[in-house]
Amino acid sequence: QGQLVESGGGSVQAGGSLRLSCAASGVMFTISCLAWFRQAPEKAREVVATIAINGRTTHAESVKGRFTISRDNNKSTLYLQMNSLKPEDTAMYYCAAEHGNCPSTMHAFNFRGQGTQVTVSS
Repeated sequence: QGQLVESGGGSVQAGGSLRLSCAASGVMFTISCLAWFRQAPEKAREVVATIAINGRTTHAESVKGRFTISRDNNKSTLYLQMNSLKPEDTAMYYCAAEHGNCPSTMHAFNFRGQGTQVTVSS
């Protein structure tokens, strides 16, 4: 059974940085599309970034230029480097994986972690 475990969340002031990690086990990491989602209180879950098997990345417009998704296949670990954080980035951040090509919807990701909280104060 695949498992994803996030870490690296915390509380920072606006303008600060955090690096989230997601350790995978039981997931065919090297042949999986990987993603970061987030969900703020009383808001819908949204895709923050994705990274395909070939390394191609996508980032939500709201985080472009500030966040960077990356993967280390040797360590089966996914990362999200978050710089210039804003209060509106406050949310629970989840990592997700799906074997093969990146799905068109977040609901198609079959492997998901429990989340790590990010809180940005002004």
